[in-house]
Amino acid sequence: MSIKKCCFLLCCGLLSAITQAASEANLPPSLVNPGYHEQPAWFTQSFLDLGEDVAEAAAADKRLLLYFYQDGCPYCARLLRDNFGDPDIARQVQQHFHVIALNIWGDREVTDLNQQLTTEKAYAQAQRVHYTPTLIFLDDQGETMLRLNGYLPPDKFRQALDYVIARPQAEQPQAPLSGNRNTQPLTPLAAALPHPLQLDSKPRQRPLLVIFSEPDCADCTALRQRLQQPAIATALTNLDVALLNRWSPQVVQTPGGERLPATAWARQLGLHFGPSLVFFDRQGHEIFRAETSLEAFHLHAVLDYVISGAYQYQPSFQRFLQHRGDTLEARGIPVELLDPASDEAQF
Repeated sequence: MSIKKCCFLLCCGLLSAITQAASEANLPPSLVNPGYHEQPAWFTQSFLDLGEDVAEAAAADKRLLLYFYQDGCPYCARLLRDNFGDPDIARQVQQHFHVIALNIWGDREVTDLNQQLTTEKAYAQAQRVHYTPTLIFLDDQGETMLRLNGYLPPDKFRQALDYVIARPQAEQPQAPLSGNRNTQPLTPLAAALPHPLQLDSKPRQRPLLVIFSEPDCADCTALRQRLQQPAIATALTNLDVALLNRWSPQVVQTPGGERLPATAWARQLGLHFGPSLVFFDRQGHEIFRAETSLEAFHLHAVLDYVISGAYQYQPSFQRFLQHRGDTLEARGIPVELLDPASDEAQF
């Protein structure tokens, strides 16, 4: 370990002690970040020179895992508590990865993989981080092996870890990551486009939403329930909606004009889990996607982001989401980041 790194770790230890002492001094609420979620002590402390971090991980026969987060994010809290808080998952991550946390609103200096000096928030924007948590697994050359855009529950997260650990390099062919490959037809979604799907109509009257789902998927069932909520169902009337079993062999004519089995199209799009929501503009170009389980507030925000055309002038979904929440609160409309039935609804 370099002298620079040793000095850095010593400073981190002193800072941790100072922070703990301040906490014990009962700081007033105005000086405490109410949205901060404590990260595991085994996360890697870094100068954020990512090329150096990749090399240090490789020297330890490990790989680098970048964890993009923000304070007050309920999904980040779930990841830290339910995933990294699970002893088996924590043991597996520590054995195979160096984990570096990056705040998507942070101002710490980052030297990216091209040796360009930037900041946490600028790097997150350059990486098109739309959701927190976002996790990017890098190989020993700094190439992306897998990217998880949003929170995955522990069972799916374990599958993702196994998948990355088993792959020797990022350039290996992409293979389906998970699922029981159940090809049975899905229960039809009311007012969705009829099958067989012909999605290459151009220009469309409305943007297109393609929902890749699975028959045996709790998150997929939860999504269907949220789609039936009045406000969300109303928003959906501004979209053409297609529902697909991502394992189905049924041939689909894609917005690009190809004729592919649904399972091949899902693989071409790099989709690893259901549900995944992929949005296309009226000319058939992909404009946005959501590859994570979303609670009602965030699902509605995703729909609004596309339907309103905000994606065209606000490339950061997180900034759109922040503005949306602040505006609703200012107008006296309470914002429930998680479903009201959840014990985390006040995040």
